[in-house]
Amino acid sequence: MIKQQIVPIVLTIVSVVIIYLALQLDLSPPMIVGDSMQPRAFPIFLMALNLLLTAILAYQIFKTPPKKPEPMNRVTWLSMVLMVLFYGLTVSTDMFIAIAAVMFLLSLAWGERRLLVAAANAVLTPFLIFLLFDNVLRIRFPRGILMNWYYG
Repeated sequence: MIKQQIVPIVLTIVSVVIIYLALQLDLSPPMIVGDSMQPRAFPIFLMALNLLLTAILAYQIFKTPPKKPEPMNRVTWLSMVLMVLFYGLTVSTDMFIAIAAVMFLLSLAWGERRLLVAAANAVLTPFLIFLLFDNVLRIRFPRGILMNWYYG
């Protein structure tokens, strides 16, 4: 029984450690952050949400233990390779270019045959993420090709 709960236990430990580390961050003066979120608020929010979802996962595993998983197929391995590509593109070009490229390739890898749908998904999702974070949450993104062009 404890073997099945290893994943929720590890997720809980990681989440608590990240919350602890986020609480160690100093509060930024209002002059710097203005009316946006403090740097430590976002990771704490995400890890609190992660803890809630981990509790749900632990409950589901307890109620209905999972069956033995099937071996990983080609799409799973390709997805992992695309995550490495995402990191490389993020570091070398721009995060939004990386999101768009990897989302497009993931859509194709997972079986989407309509190129227009895959392209629309790959372009609209990063754009909407940018609008949410930049205009609503007022969080600036790391510099890259597109962000240098946008922020000036």
